[in-house]
Amino acid sequence: MKAMICRQFGSFEDLEYGEFPESALGPGEIRVQVKAAALGFAEMLMVQGGYQIRPPLPFVPGYDAAGVVVEVAPDVRGIAVGQRVVCGGTPGAYAERRVASAAVAFSIADGVDFEAAAAHFGAYGTAYYALVERAALQPGETLVVHGAAGGVGLAAVEIGRELGARVIASVGSDEKMALVRSYGAGEVFNYSHGVREPLKSLTQGRGADVIFDVVGGDVFEQSLYCVAWGGRILPIGFAGGRIPKIPANLPLLKGYSVVGVFWGASFTHDPPAMARVHRALMDWLAAGRIRPHISAVLPLAKTVEGMRRIAGRQVQGKILVVPGRD
Repeated sequence: MKAMICRQFGSFEDLEYGEFPESALGPGEIRVQVKAAALGFAEMLMVQGGYQIRPPLPFVPGYDAAGVVVEVAPDVRGIAVGQRVVCGGTPGAYAERRVASAAVAFSIADGVDFEAAAAHFGAYGTAYYALVERAALQPGETLVVHGAAGGVGLAAVEIGRELGARVIASVGSDEKMALVRSYGAGEVFNYSHGVREPLKSLTQGRGADVIFDVVGGDVFEQSLYCVAWGGRILPIGFAGGRIPKIPANLPLLKGYSVVGVFWGASFTHDPPAMARVHRALMDWLAAGRIRPHISAVLPLAKTVEGMRRIAGRQVQGKILVVPGRD
């Protein structure tokens, strides 16, 4: 099959587009004809060797894919050949066909296309899991989303709006502000000019109830001073490149919680939560309550070009790659 192949950890520029052997199905697995797959920062980090998981080489990167089931292992129940599914959990999405665990494959609702399903799965799954399952965000609370124009950040803005929160968003450049506002942010500021003063002003010195941060580095460290009493700050990722440090006296003095969020690990450690998240989001997607922003759809062979855009901070929302458009 045609696939993007990582033969060594390093630059994503070294990814190869070519033939890759298909593996036999193991117990509990399905094979999916990929119709659309989502590009993200995590996939780029994995290829570079900087992600939490380092698959054996060579491997096909990519987590989230939507497509049609073409084969199921004998022990699989509840999923049939011909079914439309969205799946993730393990690498392998940037290919014509992928193998996935049936436990992390979910039906796509009628009226939801493959591109929307692929774009929402990891980004909205992360955001919903963080805000609902981990932070228990309540209506009327103040939510701050850093890195709000990216796929995960924009999902958090939209989900925060749907949950009835007041949403304050920060972005890395002024041209991203309009999109973030259109997804539900009431106030938007540029975090490259600082975080503490804007948040102090926008919250009248009280701080935010929940801070959702995909940037890390200085943005996270400044935000530690901007959490309200009893609030929650969520480290989601470190797109800024530096893992921040947390002085333990700050959560102590203000009685707030630092709540880690690792959506990928929930597939193993918290399957019931994963199922709840998927059911809620697919219902919202089918009802039009959420609408993933897809900034580009590229042929599978152009995956490296998509990663260049992500590395250059040129992406708002998600980029998808599609086999068969080469």
